[in-house]
Amino acid sequence: MPDRKPIPVGTEDFKVLVDKGYFFVDKTLLIKDLLDAGTAVNLITRPRRFGKTLNMSMIQRFFEKQKKAMHICSKVLR
Repeated sequence: MPDRKPIPVGTEDFKVLVDKGYFFVDKTLLIKDLLDAGTAVNLITRPRRFGKTLNMSMIQRFFEKQKKAMHICSKVLR
């Protein structure tokens, strides 16, 4: 049986999720959707425990201007 990635229960930080190699659904196209919308404010409504904080952490890491942020995002794109 192949190795399975662990499921991140309660993990809210995108960096931790990527660094530890957890299983996750790639929602990086959300960033493109937000940029294409071109609005000043975006309201993201989802039920509780649906990944709002994790998505915000992913967006934060994407827009950080640090080499570490680019390293984290490049891990996802591999």
